This record gives sequence, C-alpha cells and structure tokens, in this order.
Amino acid sequence: QVQLVESGGGLVQPGGSLRLSCAASRIIFSIYTMNWYRQTPGNQRELVAAVTSGDSTYYTDSVKGRFTISRDNAKNTVYLQMNSLKPEETAVYYCNANSPFGKEYDYWGQGTQVTVSS
Repeated sequence: QVQLVESGGGLVQPGGSLRLSCAASRIIFSIYTMNWYRQTPGNQRELVAAVTSGDSTYYTDSVKGRFTISRDNAKNTVYLQMNSLKPEETAVYYCNANSPFGKEYDYWGQGTQVTVSS
C-alpha cells in the first residue's frame, strides 16, 4: 500500500522556520511530481510548491523567496523549508504525489499541522 507520511509540523512564532518532510513508500518516487498543498478550515487546498521529476520547481507567489522545496530520490523524500513564517500561513500542510500516468495514481499524505502564533 502506498504511503506518504508527513512530519515536521508544529507551533512556531511569526518569523520563524520549519522544515516539513514527506516520506513516500511503494511508489517509483523519482517519476512523480511532488507537491505541497495547504488548507485552512472552510477553504480549498492551495498549491504552495511543487518539484518535478526533473527538479523544476514552482512556488505560489506569496511564498517565493521564503519557502524552498527539494527532493531526495535516494530517500524517497520531499522537503519544504519554510522561513519567515506568517500567522496567515497557519494551516494543515499536505504532501501530494502527482503521477505522470493519471490521477488514479496520485496519492496524498495525512497532513501535518503548522501553527504560526506568538
């Protein structure tokens, strides 16, 4: 069974940093585009950052210059380094594996809570 397991969430003060990790199992990790989404209550999931199989990256405008997505194919893990965090970035952060073979092969993690508060 495919699993995506996120870790690294928690409580951080405004301006602080967190590093999220997402470890994948039972997929050919290297061929997937790996995404980080976030969701707040009552809102849709928002794509925050993505890294393709070729290491191209995408960031939503609000996090450019502060967040960095990276992947380690040897460890089947994707990371999201988040710096200068803002209270409005409090959300559940989800890892997503996006298959080149169609949505039926996409997978989601269970989510990790990030709370930015003083």
